[in-house]
Amino acid sequence: MFNDLDFAERLLIARRGTAYFAQRLAELSDRDLDADSLLPGWSRRHLVAHVGYNAAALCRLMDWASTGTETPMYASADQRAREIDEGSSLNAGALRNLFDHTVARLDAKWRHLPPAAWSTQVRTAQGRVVPATETVWMRTREVWIHAVDLGSGGRFGDFPPVVLKSLLADIVDAWRRNDRGAGLVLTVDGCRPIVLPPGPRTTTVSGPLPAVVRWAAGRGTVGVSIDGDAEGPPRWL
Repeated sequence: MFNDLDFAERLLIARRGTAYFAQRLAELSDRDLDADSLLPGWSRRHLVAHVGYNAAALCRLMDWASTGTETPMYASADQRAREIDEGSSLNAGALRNLFDHTVARLDAKWRHLPPAAWSTQVRTAQGRVVPATETVWMRTREVWIHAVDLGSGGRFGDFPPVVLKSLLADIVDAWRRNDRGAGLVLTVDGCRPIVLPPGPRTTTVSGPLPAVVRWAAGRGTVGVSIDGDAEGPPRWL
């Protein structure tokens, strides 16, 4: 799993994900940014603003780890939503600069954080208390998935296998913590089935790892077969 890797390798995969997102973004013209993303209700502009401001929010957690002074990712859910809306209204050049600038800031904070500070406990936007090292996985997850959401050719099949496996474990753990997904069975080709607690109906979702992760993350049914009547995966974030 991702967090079992050497820390330098985790940072490398996060940076590869950032480069993958940047490549997908560079393939879009300024006019293309006005179109819808693959996330309902969000344009590509909203998505780029979100990914940029997510880096800024993780910078605040790095400041928390560095100084010991509590610095939340966001002051409130409303503040986060306002940031994204305001960011989406920037002209295309400013929006691209927002992404580049916040990415560079986060990478610099990762490089300069003292080794002992990586174990500092910080709190995510969902309220989980985690060591500062978790910010690397949080960003990895963000950039790889949202590169697909841009709708410019990103594919779950491009993700490193360790990212796919860790994403699926994250999603299933979230379902179990929140008592969701009763009756679901996920069958990844060549692996033992993942069985959620029994429910009134059983639905089996089968396919190769990228397709099952795509379905579980709420990004569609491409490449999976579904035996049952599930309307879609439960929410996980």
